[in-house]
Amino acid sequence: MSECNHDCSSCESKCEKKDFLAIPKESTKIGKMIAVVSGKGGVGKSLVTELLAVNTLRKGLRTAILDADVTGPSVPKAFGLHEPACGTEDGSAIYPVVTAQGIKVMSMNLLLSEEGAPVVWRGPVISGAVKQFYTDVLWEDVDFMYVDMPPGTGDVPLTVFQSLPVDGIVVVTTPQDAVAMIVEKAVRMAEMMDVRILGIVENMSYVTCPCCGEKFYPYGESRTRSVAEKYSIPLLGSLPIEPGLAALVDGGRVEEFEGDYLADATEAVLRSV
Repeated sequence: MSECNHDCSSCESKCEKKDFLAIPKESTKIGKMIAVVSGKGGVGKSLVTELLAVNTLRKGLRTAILDADVTGPSVPKAFGLHEPACGTEDGSAIYPVVTAQGIKVMSMNLLLSEEGAPVVWRGPVISGAVKQFYTDVLWEDVDFMYVDMPPGTGDVPLTVFQSLPVDGIVVVTTPQDAVAMIVEKAVRMAEMMDVRILGIVENMSYVTCPCCGEKFYPYGESRTRSVAEKYSIPLLGSLPIEPGLAALVDGGRVEEFEGDYLADATEAVLRSV
C-alpha cells in the first residue's frame, strides 16, 4: 500500500477517516468538536476560541477547550488558570482544569512546573501530546469542544484532523491583504482533510472612538467579505480592537466579558453542526 499523502480528497484507498481516530477514555462523550484555525500566527485564534467557548457555555451547553497550541499556550492565562492539572491516583489519566464558570480546559501550560518554561520539542512529540490531550484526559460529558489550533498546516493540524473527530472549523483572519492567503491555505487543507469550514471570523477589524462612537479602520478597508464570497464561506462576525476585552484577557477574566461581537458567530456554529 502506498504511503499516505494526507489528501483525502484525491485518495483512492478504501480506508475511512474513522480508521485513524484516536480512542478517548470510556467516560468521554463529546457531542461536537470545532477547530479554530488560521494560515498564520498572531491573528487571534485563541481569543476567538475563548469567546466562542464562553458564549456556548452561556447557552447552557457543557463546554471544553483543548489547547493544541503546545508551544504557545495562552488559553489558561485568559481564564486565570494557574494551578497544574491533576492526575488520577493510578496515573492512568488526567483531569481537565475547570474555569470559574465551568469550562473544562486542557493545555500544556497546565502540565508545566513553570508557566514560562519553553516547550522545545520536535513536531512528532508535540503531535503526540495533542493526541494525548484527547485520549488521556477525563473529559466525561461535553456538548461542544473547541480546539485552539497552532498556526499553519504542519504536524499538529494533520494530527488533529486525522486523529480527532473534528466536525468543522472556524477560520480566523485579519483585514490586511494577507487575508486571501490565510483563507486559501485553510480552505485547501480543509478540502484535503475532508473537514467542513463553518465560516470566517475577522479579528482586529476596527477601533471605536470612546468619545464619538465613530469606527476607524487602522488596517484599511477589509477584504474579508469579498474573499469569503469568493470561496462561498459565511462571514460569521467581526471583532474590534477592544482595550476592555484585552484587559480582561490579560487579567485572566475573559469569562466576564459582556460584549456580543461573536453572538451571531456562536449561533451559526451551534446551528451548523
